[in-house]
Amino acid sequence: MAQDEKRGARAPRRWMRVALIVSLALNLLVLGVIGGALFSSGWRHMGHMPHISGAAGPMTRALAEEDRHAIAQQMRQAYRDGRPGRTAQHAAFKSLISDLRAEPFDRSAIEAHMAGIRGMISARVELGQRLLLDRLSDMDPAARKAYADRLEAGWRHHAGRGRDE
Repeated sequence: MAQDEKRGARAPRRWMRVALIVSLALNLLVLGVIGGALFSSGWRHMGHMPHISGAAGPMTRALAEEDRHAIAQQMRQAYRDGRPGRTAQHAAFKSLISDLRAEPFDRSAIEAHMAGIRGMISARVELGQRLLLDRLSDMDPAARKAYADRLEAGWRHHAGRGRDE
């Protein structure tokens, strides 16, 4: 009888040990996924807007480094001069999220938030395109040709990853 009691006492300890090992394994898995994401995207990108070279795709990636830098400075200055910046974007998303959680669901409120966010994104894209056009207009023919060559190479590389040319 005393031996049965000992076995009974061991069973909960055994399950507890298994549960702890499984929990530890899951925690390590989650840390691995998070660590992998941080290292693959780079620490500097955490919590920041994408770099201009990634924000507008192949047209900005094809620019020379000094041109990308100049456009990025002009965009930052434009937002310092009164365009909706991160504060307005955070407020818009915070309002959207709040209304998404509200009951009853108000489709028109969500639609209005989406329109506002779309307007901010559209304004940013238009500004970027205008600055890019200004930069392209200021380039001499050789620099513009080099830009076109880099753009074409980037486009071909992207198209070659399983897409039709």
